[in-house]
Amino acid sequence: MGINSERDVEANLQIGPTDQGMVRIYVESQGVEIPMDFTPEEAEEIASEIMAAAKGAANS
Repeated sequence: MGINSERDVEANLQIGPTDQGMVRIYVESQGVEIPMDFTPEEAEEIASEIMAAAKGAANS
């Protein structure tokens, strides 16, 4: 499955700080839970990539 492949799957996404000073992106779908922890610096880099992708999508 690639970035442009459509799927009919629902997922829950939560993003927030942990009590350990990390930023957690938590994805849950079809009974599978995926917690991903990032340093604040890594989270800012991810946020920048999301913003760039949003701008690219808006311009296409």
